[in-house]
Amino acid sequence: MNKWLELFVGLIFVILAVSLWVMNYWGLGTAALEVLKGGLMWMILGLGALFILLGISDVKG
Repeated sequence: MNKWLELFVGLIFVILAVSLWVMNYWGLGTAALEVLKGGLMWMILGLGALFILLGISDVKG
């Protein structure tokens, strides 16, 4: 695909998703916020586990 067409299509998708989230059509804004909060929790847990493993690795070495 043409790089400008890819950028344009990507921009349209981002604008569409943000507008649906802000206007909260069919409850999509609430659902997106719940998924985001759940994803942030898993990311924090994953980073914590990563730092613990890196700390154990440094203590052993």
